[in-house]
Amino acid sequence: MTGSSLSKALAVVALVVAAVIPTASHAVDVRPIIKAGFNFGGDTLVTVNTTGGGSSTRSLKANQGLYVGGGASILMDSIEVEVSLSYKFATIAAQNGDIDWTVIPVDALVFYRLASVRLGGGLTYHLSPTLKGSGDATGLKAKYDDALGFVLQADYVLRNRYNFGLRYTNVSYKANSIQTNPALIATTPASNPRTSGVGFVFSMNF
Repeated sequence: MTGSSLSKALAVVALVVAAVIPTASHAVDVRPIIKAGFNFGGDTLVTVNTTGGGSSTRSLKANQGLYVGGGASILMDSIEVEVSLSYKFATIAAQNGDIDWTVIPVDALVFYRLASVRLGGGLTYHLSPTLKGSGDATGLKAKYDDALGFVLQADYVLRNRYNFGLRYTNVSYKANSIQTNPALIATTPASNPRTSGVGFVFSMNF
């Protein structure tokens, strides 16, 4: 992650927070949060043969991956702003090598809160999206530019502390470098994949 990328991500967060805070008429309650989730779907990044010449193949999708992270919840009346930084990863694992997909999402989301539900969305800025092979898959690599997109999310809120949600993520990536491994039976990594997929998310504030 470069200093320029981090500055852009922080600017996105600051923009969302600055746009919402002036609307608050009462005290602002700030709480730390942790979050985790799983996304799936999106365009195919790469498809690889996993049996050394057979018909079995596996693919990685642009929206695919587990993620964990943390941040802050800023509660103002019925409006809640949530900012977070996460690490997201997905893997094709085999005995002779792995292919990993990693992304660092920075989210700045705004929710409207009801009694046991919160509905909202906002911006997500994806840092250092990278596809990389190891072992026999060494040499397969694709680096993508940092990318700005949006998120829509709906959560069930339990005890005003635990959030269980469904979210939609839309981010378009653009490759700045792609490398292949001629010895690997795999497709060339996608140059302009889009996430456009759904996922599940859990978060908890303190």
